[in-house]
Amino acid sequence: MAKKHYLTATLPDGYVKTIGPTSIPFTHYWRIVAELANGKTEVFWGHAKSLAEAKGKQAAAAEAAATRGWRSYAFEVVELVKTRG
Repeated sequence: MAKKHYLTATLPDGYVKTIGPTSIPFTHYWRIVAELANGKTEVFWGHAKSLAEAKGKQAAAAEAAATRGWRSYAFEVVELVKTRG
């Protein structure tokens, strides 16, 4: 059985997200901060096993913005760092 560990993402705005314990080899964290038509904000996030997989979510974000009528959105990807475990 693979050893479980924690992974931490630190975004440019200072937000820190810790994932785990997990034995899955995630490498990147992605986040979409969407401004809705009514002025409210929603956050969608996830983790991926590669940078390419994480960046692939950007196309989905653009599609969701058009479909759901978001005023705007920000898409970010950062590397996950093994932090403890």
